[in-house]
Amino acid sequence: MTTRHQLGDLQLAIMRILWRSGEASASQVHAALFEERGLAPTTIATMLRKMEDKGVVRHRARGRQFIYRPTLEEGDVRQGMVGDLVDRLFRGSSAALVNHLLSAGEIDPRELEQLRALLEEKEAEARRSA
Repeated sequence: MTTRHQLGDLQLAIMRILWRSGEASASQVHAALFEERGLAPTTIATMLRKMEDKGVVRHRARGRQFIYRPTLEEGDVRQGMVGDLVDRLFRGSSAALVNHLLSAGEIDPRELEQLRALLEEKEAEARRSA
């Protein structure tokens, strides 16, 4: 069974910066998040240490500065978090999640077309493997 990494809002924001840049120091992460979050540099540094303890980032030393990089791919985190959401809120039913999303809000016509194409592709795959 693969480990599902659950990230909080700030952790996910930090990971997005690391995924985009490949690696960054705590001060670079702080600068990237400051306007949006207004957090102290020590808060970012503490969160990065906690994320390292959790195994989702690693660091290397560059002089006296730690440079952090993600240990997980964005898709793996997304899959784990969505899987947990489906399990907890929709009792494991992906169809119930999709039904909720389609019923609960307005979907852009382009997004509907993308969903139709994806459904057709999945149906074709299922027919080929049957």
